[in-house]
Amino acid sequence: MKKKTIWDLNRDTVEQYKAKRKNPLAVVLDNVRSLNNIGSIFRTSDAFGVVKICLCGITATPPSPEIHKTALGAEDSVEWEYFDSTDKALAALRAEGYIICALEQAVDSVALQDFKVEAGSKYAIVAGHEVNGVDQAIVDSSDFCIEIPQVGTKHSLNVSVSTGVALWHFFEQMINGK
Repeated sequence: MKKKTIWDLNRDTVEQYKAKRKNPLAVVLDNVRSLNNIGSIFRTSDAFGVVKICLCGITATPPSPEIHKTALGAEDSVEWEYFDSTDKALAALRAEGYIICALEQAVDSVALQDFKVEAGSKYAIVAGHEVNGVDQAIVDSSDFCIEIPQVGTKHSLNVSVSTGVALWHFFEQMINGK
């Protein structure tokens, strides 16, 4: 087996990508502090055709060399908007018809593998602060709370990793019509 070169991948230009139809997915970053995590989430959002990222509270915004280091240019291809509070971002998304899904460990959460995406619906995945997670008020106002089951000794995954896992789950169902 031979590895593909960058030319074999035949990727879109930023302009072509921006013109493409996206998956009905948004990502909301609730006070994510690490610029590397923010950049990584931009890159993953580009890979899965996310409509936009809402950067909220203390979450940094492009342009930033630290975000660019992990985003590798995805901060230019994925639409983003800054909100001074997460509740304002959720209000704007609800007005656009999004179903809000907090990615958090909570009583009565839905295990990610059991969450079924409804065809024709739009979803916003809320990812939280690296230490405190998604703010309780945001969890309370969400339509669903989704949890990634784990069996190790650590109590959580890195925010960029958990966001990637959740985006893959939604993306896979959306492209396969499950």
